[in-house]
Amino acid sequence: MPNETFADRLRDSMERQNIKQVDLIRIAAEQDIKLGKSHMSQYVSGKTIPRPEMIRFLAEALQVEESWLSGNSVATTDSSPQPEKPSQEHNELKKISVSGGNTMREFRKSSKLDNVLYDVRGPVVEEASRMEEAGTHVLKLNIGNPAPFGFRTPDEVIYDMRQQLTECEGYSDAKGLFSARKAVMQYAQLKDIPNVSIGDVYTGNGVSELINICMSALLDDGDEILIPAPDYPLWTACATLSGGKAVHYICDEQSEWYPDLDDIRKKVNDRTKAIVIINPNNPTGALYPREILQQIVDIAREHHLIIFSDEIYDRLVMDGEEHVSIASLAPDLFCVTFSGLSKSHMIAGFRIGWMILSGNKDMASDYIEGINMLSNMRLCSNVPAQSIVQTALGGHQSVKDYIIPGGRIYEQREYIYKALTDIPGISVVKPKAAFYIFPKLDVKKFNILDDEKFALDLLKDKKLLIVHGSGFNWKDPDHFRIVYLPRVEVLETAMEKLSAFLGRYHQS
Repeated sequence: MPNETFADRLRDSMERQNIKQVDLIRIAAEQDIKLGKSHMSQYVSGKTIPRPEMIRFLAEALQVEESWLSGNSVATTDSSPQPEKPSQEHNELKKISVSGGNTMREFRKSSKLDNVLYDVRGPVVEEASRMEEAGTHVLKLNIGNPAPFGFRTPDEVIYDMRQQLTECEGYSDAKGLFSARKAVMQYAQLKDIPNVSIGDVYTGNGVSELINICMSALLDDGDEILIPAPDYPLWTACATLSGGKAVHYICDEQSEWYPDLDDIRKKVNDRTKAIVIINPNNPTGALYPREILQQIVDIAREHHLIIFSDEIYDRLVMDGEEHVSIASLAPDLFCVTFSGLSKSHMIAGFRIGWMILSGNKDMASDYIEGINMLSNMRLCSNVPAQSIVQTALGGHQSVKDYIIPGGRIYEQREYIYKALTDIPGISVVKPKAAFYIFPKLDVKKFNILDDEKFALDLLKDKKLLIVHGSGFNWKDPDHFRIVYLPRVEVLETAMEKLSAFLGRYHQS
């Protein structure tokens, strides 16, 4: 047909072979080809065109000619004559026809992004945005941004930033203001993190920027890094974008979502450079006890691994539990500990985070040089936000009022946990920290084969936005994440919608 697109040919081939997106994803996994649900969804919807190697796989799986699928010839099947292959493969610089017979360069995204996914703000969220633009109200339980839910920054923090704005007009030291790094260093001392000086503290535009710097400075092509599943997807994305291979170790739902230590041991090899832990955990809300952390340290010590510990939620711990920094247990290893103020001080938009280098820095002297190089290249992080670190970390910690009985986060957690367990077909582990919960769906009851489709169906039917489990690199289509920051009355409405939806849902 005229103006037929790659997406048209792909959908036509899938219909002829009676193959669904989930089938192609499964076939790819069997061949050790990385094909995510979001990528497949984007190919089918026409939002992006795959690269030649992915087109080759799709053509073989769908039994069509590669040149036809890519748009270079007429369709054939295995039983049809095979046309001659074009002399040039589909490549990065493509010429497309425009009016008058002229051609125009088409610039395509870098191949480095082929296996990078960030579904926390992916296709389901894009659909929610389209619905909102059309005037539909969407109830959002998808992102950990405290401000829209009425959580306010402490007045003292706002006051101090205003007072210091005129002093923050220029660049700071690449690592950050002395006052900010001094406050973080003292915080590290309170957490028993060993061997930390002011020079070991780096501020960043949120922890996200610092994760990116650390992965870029460390990983070469083929290097492996252990990352939990489920994970916060930025870790996997940054590792992949840096040329490394993210190897996911399982966190065990049957054991309070603690890391599966045997799985970690099985996945360490001579290419493994580091292990990542997220504690407290996003998306599960798990808090790791000292005993589990010690065993992770033992594995890292045995295999000479770097430990990266994402602790952004370390001040959002409930039920009288204690957060232990893993670096405090590993004075002889090189550790990088990440934290910040986005969640604990409800200032996600200020973009202020930090990382602390600790332990045996001699074993990582060249790597630290790489970190310094990348840190210098971005000049510095947000200086006005740095100016309030000292204020925020000192004095009364207002977040404590939220996480005790009667406090908003505590009471919202209590409600969401009970409400979810009351819905037939859902089971859930009660979170101990942060403000996320990661329920499990009975896939047999609901016939769920594609969790992104589940999230889209829920969005379109009930105007309720959640994040599907595969968005956190969870392999099975049986989980989703809820952010329980909204007030209880809003959560009540959300759970009524979810319960009604699941009461009749059966994925087709």
